[in-house]
Amino acid sequence: MEEKQERILNTISDSRMFTGIIETIGKVVDLQKDQDNLHLVIESDISNELKIDQSVAHNGVCLTVVALADGTHTVTAVSETLNKSNLGKLKVGDLINMERCMQMNGRLDGHIVQGHVDQTGSCTGANEMAGSWEYTFSYDSSTGNVTVEKGSICVNGISLTVVNSKENSFSVSIIPYTYEHTNMQQIKTGDTVNLEFDIIGKYVARLMKQ
Repeated sequence: MEEKQERILNTISDSRMFTGIIETIGKVVDLQKDQDNLHLVIESDISNELKIDQSVAHNGVCLTVVALADGTHTVTAVSETLNKSNLGKLKVGDLINMERCMQMNGRLDGHIVQGHVDQTGSCTGANEMAGSWEYTFSYDSSTGNVTVEKGSICVNGISLTVVNSKENSFSVSIIPYTYEHTNMQQIKTGDTVNLEFDIIGKYVARLMKQ
């Protein structure tokens, strides 16, 4: 019975759900324009472990692996993705947060993340504190997305807790481990980030409008 359950879990383990706990940092080694699409070639320490057609979050965007080479993998972003995320702003050498899909028998250490970026935001402040960093991001609140203090927010694929919530901005605190193991280390004032708002909050906001 246990073996049967394990086979079932393994079969559905590549479901398209993430946790916002970054697995590794990849580096953009090539960008190839193909009509309205963009092929991103990423070098990472998990690229050799990936499979063709596997879903992997890149800066919080769920993308499908379409090619593999020695130590690199390629994913494709279509125009819709490029318009709603910061992937189109990437340059060769940029760092990118990566996370494979959550296994169904794994722990949800972050929060429920779909890998669907709602909109982009802009970094309006990046301040080093006493042992941590505080980042402030602004976003267009006319889209209906909201944050709440102590609630969850996904920034470039990172599950974070909102510290200060306002109508069109919010702040987060970054501990040294997160700073060192994600691309928060390269974000500065004026940079564009991907935002995925908490799925529960989005449903509540939709119900309130009815």
